[in-house]
Amino acid sequence: MTITADVAATITTLRREVCALHEQLTRYRLVVWTAGNVSARVPGQDLLVIKPSGVSYDDLTPENMVVCDLQGRVVEGQHAPSSDTEAQAYVYRELPHVGGVVHTHSTYATAWASRGEAVPCVLTMGADEFGGEIPVGPFAIIGDDSIGRGIVDTLRDHRSPAVLMQNHGVFTIGPTAKAAVKAAVMCEDVARTVHKARQLGTPLAIDQTHVDSLYDRYQNVYGQR
Repeated sequence: MTITADVAATITTLRREVCALHEQLTRYRLVVWTAGNVSARVPGQDLLVIKPSGVSYDDLTPENMVVCDLQGRVVEGQHAPSSDTEAQAYVYRELPHVGGVVHTHSTYATAWASRGEAVPCVLTMGADEFGGEIPVGPFAIIGDDSIGRGIVDTLRDHRSPAVLMQNHGVFTIGPTAKAAVKAAVMCEDVARTVHKARQLGTPLAIDQTHVDSLYDRYQNVYGQR
């Protein structure tokens, strides 16, 4: 594959961005040891940038991020890519609007995943970010595109940018890698709060009309435009 100077410059920028975003995973305590990863699509190219496999977060640098094609094959890099590369490559192939994918084993969200249970929409934050419940995807084996198929099958027609893969953990998508990281942070916060609410009693569901209204406001009105 020939990489032009313009594409090379974009990859350099994405290497820095993807490396820096991994700091957010540790900042919000979404990962431990070397688990989890962030990836980003190279705009206009059948390429992605992803974390190297098994490398400590303290040792991550822009230079050791790995560039792969959308079949999961290494194009640039001295390290083996994340074991989730084929799964995430499948997501990028099947969902052209996705520009970033994140994987975590954050504690509370993964606890829901271990039960195979969706996080219900009982918080306005859940309605804002996820447009309803945070769904559960099927159990799938790590190492090929099986997880990617489960992510796509679950999220293709769902407003949620997050899926709880059964017995595994969280995968989030977004138009950018930063947006996918945000969704991972929000997913854990909602999962934690709803878990605590359940310890106190039965959380109250939000009427679907209000969920729709909250989602529309947050996605289209909230913040700086």
